[in-house]
This record gives sequence, structure tokens and C-alpha cells, in this order.
Amino acid sequence: MAAKSVAREAEEILLATEMIQLGARLQVLQAETSLSYDRLARLYREVRGCSPPKGMLPFSVDWFMTWLPNIHSSVFYSVYQYMDAHTPAKKAKALVEAYKLYLEQSSTGRSPDSTEEPVLSFTRAWMLVRCFDSNMVQLSHCTRCKGGFVAHAHDPQNDFVCAICRPPPRAGKTRSKAAAAHPVEVLRTARKAASKISPVSG
Repeated sequence: MAAKSVAREAEEILLATEMIQLGARLQVLQAETSLSYDRLARLYREVRGCSPPKGMLPFSVDWFMTWLPNIHSSVFYSVYQYMDAHTPAKKAKALVEAYKLYLEQSSTGRSPDSTEEPVLSFTRAWMLVRCFDSNMVQLSHCTRCKGGFVAHAHDPQNDFVCAICRPPPRAGKTRSKAAAAHPVEVLRTARKAASKISPVSG
């Protein structure tokens, strides 16, 4: 029993370390592991070299519905769904692996030394999964490109057209072309990458 407890704790420390490296806030770590606040705070300082930020987590379902965040959130969640359903990675581990793939795909075309922040932070990605689990949002499928996009729960799906097939007038004026890559193409590439991931122990 003691050995199992030590092994489980080691797994949680590794998971928390990965999430911290990806930008997770302390509240996310508390929700996804059974490690104490003090241990997580110490781990955060060790990994990031600074104290964890304070304050409430960003929470707004409407944020996921705006043009660019909606595209990035939709790509991330589709990859997460695929990972959770078709690979050994489940729940928190699927979240981590899907976010890594999201970062890889969303940075395509950028210079290696780019300091541009990802549109979807890890904490918002975690919040999005919780919104789906709470039935606050749904995936609606575009009648033009057939891609699945984040939408408010219970919104009518007939004649739904996504934000990239029918963008707002000034969409993408201040972003690079890479940020506005079509999500269906990005999703296909991400799914191919996910399917090549070697099975890992759960």
C-alpha cells in the first residue's frame, strides 16, 4: 500500500510539473492532483523560479465565442476529444498531451525565437474542458467546412456557419496568417500526430 502511495504521489508530481511548464495556475493543480497547497506552491517556485500568481482564474464562456479564441479553442478541444477517446491518455493527461499538440500546431509558421503568447492559455484550455463537462458549451458543426466549433450549449445547430467561414469584417487584421490557418486543416494534422503517439501507461 505504501509503495502504491509513493508511486501515485510521484505520478502526480510529474503531472503537476508538466502542467506548470505549460502555464497552469495553482488552482488548476489543486483541482487535478491531491498534492497539498504548500507542496504545489513549492513545486511551482522550483519549476518557474517565481511565486505562483494570485487572483481568480479567468472565467467567461463568452471569451470562447469571440473570433480567434473560438478557432483556437475549437481546434484544441477537438484534439483533446480525440486524445481522450483514442489514446491511453485520459482526463488530465489527455489535457496535457492535447495542449502540447495544440501549441505545436498553432505555432506553425512562426519563427523559432518568437515570443508571441498562444491565443489559448493552458488555464483557459482546462476551463474549456470543464465547461464541456458541465454542459455549458457544445461543439456545433459548420455546414460549409464540416468542422466542429465551440458554441453555447443548446444553440440551434441547423445552418450553423463557423467564425472562419464567415469571419467578422476586421478579423485577422492584427494577427499573422499562421494564427488564422483553417482549423479543419490544423485539426487533420494534429490528429495524425496524435495517432502516432506511442501508448503510455495510464
